[in-house]
Amino acid sequence: MRAIVIDQYGGKEVLSEREVEQPEVGDNQVLLSNHATSINPIDWKLREGYLKDMLPFEFPIILGWDVAGVVARKGKNVEGFEIGDRVFARPDTTNRGTYAEYVAVDDHLLAHMPDAMSFEEAAAIPLAGLTAWQCLVDFSSIKEGDKVLIHAGSGGVGNFAIQIAKSFGAHVATTASGKNEELVKSLGADQFINYKEEDFSEVLKDFDIVLDSMGGDIQSKSYKVLKKGGKLVSIAQPPSEEEAKEYGVEAGFLWLEPNGLQLKKLADLYEKGELKPIIGETFPLNEKGLKDAHALSETHHAKGKIVIKVKED
Repeated sequence: MRAIVIDQYGGKEVLSEREVEQPEVGDNQVLLSNHATSINPIDWKLREGYLKDMLPFEFPIILGWDVAGVVARKGKNVEGFEIGDRVFARPDTTNRGTYAEYVAVDDHLLAHMPDAMSFEEAAAIPLAGLTAWQCLVDFSSIKEGDKVLIHAGSGGVGNFAIQIAKSFGAHVATTASGKNEELVKSLGADQFINYKEEDFSEVLKDFDIVLDSMGGDIQSKSYKVLKKGGKLVSIAQPPSEEEAKEYGVEAGFLWLEPNGLQLKKLADLYEKGELKPIIGETFPLNEKGLKDAHALSETHHAKGKIVIKVKED
């Protein structure tokens, strides 16, 4: 099968297209014929070697954390999924990710795709959508009427977070650049802050939840908008315990845990019209396509998700 592989850490030039063997399938796994995957910042951070201590994979490494495809083979213990089913997942991968024509996935991490959902839409959801869900629901216990600040609302995690928060009946404020104002408002944002022109920490106050995807000074300033007992959850860097204590809030760092049941909840929101993946750019599964996709992701200015098309629907 075709795959995009890295044999060493480095810039996007280390991405290499080659033929590799199909993965073996365990008793509780399915083999997916991959139709689409997507790009997340963790892809190029791992490629560069920034995460080698946290994720000590062995070369050669196939990157990629999202998959949408068709069940081609199933292990003897797999129930609830049949050959030919359209499914999507955030696989629990190590060396073998989703930049490949076939991907082995543990059955408990799978969810069926709604009939109306395209493979490209499905591939855009798992890592970013589950991250947003776990930040807001698992960590922050979001509820109707909460005031929620979502940084970088036009980004991969941010656009899902806005929609998930609105599905719970929250009031949502978000930061983005002026060119993305219409986008974030179309997703349901109640309050838009142009981060190039306004200081969010001087505009907002008494918020219940902040989802921080930026870290640094933005994280530190985010405490100012929270009420006592509020929650700050970061996917950028572990928050300072001292700062959290000073402001009387709960703060934590979230590392995504793959979860098929939660992915099913996101699929349900899609079917109800409350969640729509925003796809900014699409590239083919080849060496040039992945290099171009990584280059775009590294700018930090991609709108929505960057999708890699593996097969024609």
